Amino acid sequence: MEQAQLAEDPTFGSCLIIEDSEFDSTRMTRIVNRTFDKMPVSVATTLNKARAMLREGQMDIILLDNNLPDGLGANFALELAQDSELGQIPVIIVSDWPSPFMWDKAASAGVLYVVNKMEFDGHHLHAALNAVQRKRKNLN
Repeated sequence: MEQAQLAEDPTFGSCLIIEDSEFDSTRMTRIVNRTFDKMPVSVATTLNKARAMLREGQMDIILLDNNLPDGLGANFALELAQDSELGQIPVIIVSDWPSPFMWDKAASAGVLYVVNKMEFDGHHLHAALNAVQRKRKNLN
């Protein structure tokens, strides 16, 4: 897959992967790097680390596992949705076993996609970031 360039907006283009499996976070990082030329990627292995990273700086997309050592990703997505700033960050839940219960919570939180880890690819990133760009244009 050919790498795509991000929008010219200098504030656009950081990805936070919240995943406790090193294998899965490495795989997702590779997909992000293959899909977007210069997107910085940060990895948090717990929800608490993710909260700290989100306080430190702006993230433009979150890839979120559902089963983490300190909680469920779907619950974290609901938490993010209740925050006026963090709720604007597009979230994709990338999980081994997406359940109907997870889908319901994800829909309530405004999660863009719930994807099986083996099916996750650059298409989901493109669609999520295109949605954000359209939303930003509509706000201006």
